Amino acid sequence: INTTALHLEETLPCLADLLLNAAIPDDEFERERDVVLEEIRQANDDPDWLAFQALIESVYQSHPYGRPVLGDEVGLMQRSPQEMRCFHRAHYQPENMTVVVIGNVTQSQTLDLVNQAFSQFPVRPTCPAAIADAEPPITEIRRQELHLPRLEQARLMMAWIGPGVDQLRNAYGLDLLSVLLAGSRSSRLVRELREDRQLVQAIGSEFSLQRDSSLFTISAWLAPENVDRVEALIGDRLSELTTTPISDAELTRYKRLLCNDYAFSTETAIQLAGLYGYYNTIAQAETAVDYPNQIQTFRAEELQHLASQYLSPYHYAATILKPL
Repeated sequence: INTTALHLEETLPCLADLLLNAAIPDDEFERERDVVLEEIRQANDDPDWLAFQALIESVYQSHPYGRPVLGDEVGLMQRSPQEMRCFHRAHYQPENMTVVVIGNVTQSQTLDLVNQAFSQFPVRPTCPAAIADAEPPITEIRRQELHLPRLEQARLMMAWIGPGVDQLRNAYGLDLLSVLLAGSRSSRLVRELREDRQLVQAIGSEFSLQRDSSLFTISAWLAPENVDRVEALIGDRLSELTTTPISDAELTRYKRLLCNDYAFSTETAIQLAGLYGYYNTIAQAETAVDYPNQIQTFRAEELQHLASQYLSPYHYAATILKPL
């Protein structure tokens, strides 16, 4: 919620009541299910969503990360309001909840307000436990090709399994590698494949930090006839990354870029609340504050080691989308 510090005392209990005492009536469940079904239909019309979903299903063959966030029509129609109420009471419990308050408030008074507002948790029912083990490493090249009608450009999406929050230092290093490879116009793959060779219309890379097995992706939008060549060139550049030193100037540039992005993303109360809440959910909120300091301490040799450990050109998943 967005409110003034003066109104926190009267608005925080409303948020707690909304979260802890959701009634989930049958008719409301039916209406919301129709909304999600429409969202699923819209997602199935989005080529990029289809390609990414196929990619993560290939990457996460045993972990729930491979399931679509929206679910699927068949599974959704099998769910009942009673199941939803059971799920809510089982999982909206103190050990699963982080309350973040950002603003001109005092710590002691705010803690008292939070403890008072979030004191009456629902009785936990017997509900099936969610079990998730870390995804095993990819030991091959998993390639799949999909064909869609009315597709103007091909998509090439490549993915590697990265470290979870239990290896936060390694995760930060992969964040830095993602920017070095394709995070700006001067990044290696952008400069070579788009600016110089003009083999792609766009290319980008991203590291998504998750509690368990994180995800490193490189995605390109390109002509169908260039897919094989671009995939091979990306593999070659990853191999070179493990053997060719990263210059001090290049490393300094991308450290500065990441730290600037961090600064710009932590300017508002909403941004800070999201950052602290996310990190406290998957690890500890304090780790979010240390991010720029950690980034500044990386050396080229450490990044090369991480590239060799996680970004093998022989062990990854690839999804290719081409016109029908």
